[in-house]
Amino acid sequence: MAKAKTPFVVHKQPGGLTDAKGFLCSSIASGIRGVGSKVLDLGLVYSSHPCTAGAVFTQNKIVAAPVRLCQERLKASNAIHGIVFNSGNANACTGPQGVKDALSMTQAAEYLTEAPDSSFFVASTGRIGRALPIKRILKALKPESQHLGSTKQIGLGAADCILTSDTKRKVVTVKVTTSQGSYTIAGIAKGAGMIQPNMATMLAFMTTDAKVPARTLQRLVQDGVGPSFNSITVDGDTSTNDAVIALANGASGVKIGPKEKADFVSAFNYVCEVLARLIVGDGEKITKVVELRVSGARSADDADKVARTIGNSLLVKTSWFGQDPNWGRLLDAAGYAGVDLVEDKLHLAYRSDDGSKPVTVFTKGLPVDKNERKWKLIVSKKEFIIEMDLGLGRGSARLFASDLTDGYVNFNRSE
Repeated sequence: MAKAKTPFVVHKQPGGLTDAKGFLCSSIASGIRGVGSKVLDLGLVYSSHPCTAGAVFTQNKIVAAPVRLCQERLKASNAIHGIVFNSGNANACTGPQGVKDALSMTQAAEYLTEAPDSSFFVASTGRIGRALPIKRILKALKPESQHLGSTKQIGLGAADCILTSDTKRKVVTVKVTTSQGSYTIAGIAKGAGMIQPNMATMLAFMTTDAKVPARTLQRLVQDGVGPSFNSITVDGDTSTNDAVIALANGASGVKIGPKEKADFVSAFNYVCEVLARLIVGDGEKITKVVELRVSGARSADDADKVARTIGNSLLVKTSWFGQDPNWGRLLDAAGYAGVDLVEDKLHLAYRSDDGSKPVTVFTKGLPVDKNERKWKLIVSKKEFIIEMDLGLGRGSARLFASDLTDGYVNFNRSE
C-alpha cells in the first residue's frame, strides 16, 4: 500500500467514476435478477470526450461473450466513449446468442449517448450459462429510462450495479496536482467469491481526466494488475468474465508525459491496490485477511509459487479461521510448492499490521516455542502479516489471502 508521502491526495469520501471530470454515469434496476427486482443491475459510464483505453482480461480458457467483444475493440484501437455493464448474469457459455446480446448492449449504449459505433466496452458478471434477459436490458437502455449524471449519488449507484455477492461497494479516488493543473483517477470494483487471479470473478473500472497515450495506459494496466488484482486469493477459482478497464479522456487538460509519468503510475497503482484489498477483504463470509510476504527465493516466480500454495491451502485457510497459529501447515504447503527449499535456512515470522516488530515462530530448522502466546494474539486479529524468508536468493512475492469458513461453504453450496 502507499506510504505516508505520496504524490497524490486520497478522497476521504469517493464518489465513484464520476469523480473524474467529464465522465457521466447512470444506474437502473432493469430486472435481470427477475421481473420486479429492485436491485441495481445495469449501469453506464460515458465520456463525450473520446478516451484512450487500457484493459486486461481473464486468462480462463472459457471466455464470456462480453470479454471477447472488449478484446476485439481494444485491439482495434478506436477511441472509446464508455462502458455498459450489468450484474446478475454473466452472459458466459451462451453461444452465438450471447455474442449478439453483448453487441446489442453496446449498440444501445452508443445510441443512448449518441456515441460513435463500436465505441463502448461491455462487461457482465453473475450466473454462468443463462441467456441474458436482453429485452429487459434494451428497454432499460432507452433514453426515457436512463438518467446520466455526474453527482456522487449517481456515481455510487453505478458502483452498486456490478455487485453480486459483495457486501459493500468498492470505490477509491485520488487527485494529483501538477504544474499543468490537477487530474483525478477514480476506480470501482466488484468481487467477493471465486477470487484467484490471474484475475478472478472481478470487474474493475478506472476513469481519469488526464490525457494519457493509449500505449502508455495499456502498459500501466498490464503492469498494475500484477501487485494488485493478481496478488489476491479467496478460494482459488478464476472466472470467465474478469476485466480491468481504464479510460482516460483528457478533460482536465493535464498531459501525462515523461515528467508526469512517475506520479501517474504511483497514483494509478495505488487505486489498483486499494480496490484489490477491498475485494479480498470482502471475500464471501471470511473473517481474516492475511498478507503473505515471501522473500529469499531463487526467483520471483518461485516466491510467487510458495505464496500461492500457502494462500490456497485449505488446511492453512481453515487454521486461520480457527485462530490457530498452526504454522506447520504453512511450512508443509511451502514444501510441496515445487520450488527449491532448505529447511535449515527457512525463517518464518508473524506480525500485526500495526507496524509492530515481527514475532519469529521458526528459524534455522527449529521452532521458537517461547513466542507461542504472541503468535496466538496475532492470529486472533482480523488482519495480520506472515513473513517467510527462504534464505536462498533475492526473489520475493506478496499475496493477500483470506481464511475459509463454514459460512463460505454454506453460502456456496447452492445458488
